[in-house]
This record gives sequence, C-alpha cells and structure tokens, in this order.
Amino acid sequence: MATIPLTRRGAEKLKEELHRLKTVERHAVIQAIAEARAQGDLSENAEYEAAKDKQAFIEGRILHIDGQLAAAQIINPADVDAGGRIVFGSTVVLEEEETGQEVTYQIVGDDEADIKQNLVSISSPIARALIGKEAGDTADVHAPGGAKRYEIVEVKYI
Repeated sequence: MATIPLTRRGAEKLKEELHRLKTVERHAVIQAIAEARAQGDLSENAEYEAAKDKQAFIEGRILHIDGQLAAAQIINPADVDAGGRIVFGSTVVLEEEETGQEVTYQIVGDDEADIKQNLVSISSPIARALIGKEAGDTADVHAPGGAKRYEIVEVKYI
C-alpha cells in the first residue's frame, strides 16, 4: 500500500470528520431509516430510499477516510529541514511576474487541498512547478487557466 502524504492539520481534519460520521451522521441516518420503515410499504417509500442512499455514502466515506489514515505519512512542516527548498508542507510566497501580485500557498495532500484557503495539492500544476525550487528562483506554471511565471519570494516551514 502506498503512503499518502498529509500535513498534521490535514490528518486532524480527517480524524474529526471520521469521528463526526461515526458518532453523529451514522446514528442520524439509522434513525431516518427506522422512521421511514415505520411508514409502511418500502417499495414506494422515497424517504427510505434517500436514507439508504445517504447511509451508503456515509459508510463509503468512513471506509475511505479509514484507508487514508491507515496509509498516511503525517508530515509536520515545522519539522522539515529542506535547506530552503520547496517540499511537501512548505508555505510559499510567490509574486506573479506579469502583474506583481503576491500570493501565498501551502503545498498539501490531495484530499486536504482547498484553493479558497490557499492550500494547493502536491499533484497540482503549480506545486509540481515549485517542488525543489527555492527563494529567488522562478517557476513556470502551465495550468488550465494558462501559463504564468512566478518568482519565489519566500519559503517557510510552518
């Protein structure tokens, strides 16, 4: 089984979701199934079908998260000694050469990526272009939105 890189924060979020699914969501859907069964004929009971579908989703998600956590290689960026190079978990301050606009990203695992929080997946085009570089270098990113060139202003391990 291949390891899945996760930041410590990403692993904690998965553990919290798993706990919520097992202790809250699972029990709520069991109750919904029981209530739907009490209504009688299950063959034409939309509430029963919806509850069963939700139960299948919850159980699938629980299995998925259990598998991820079992295969996780949890990396604390503060413990990384990469000699100033960009690696998994690095927080990177970039300046787009064309506009001069600065942006900060942290490189995280696929399942914890969230562009709205400036968390980019290790497998994203921008992360692939940045890995191994250091402050002062430039990176050419070929993303679906077009090609951009960034200067790496700062690399942090926080």
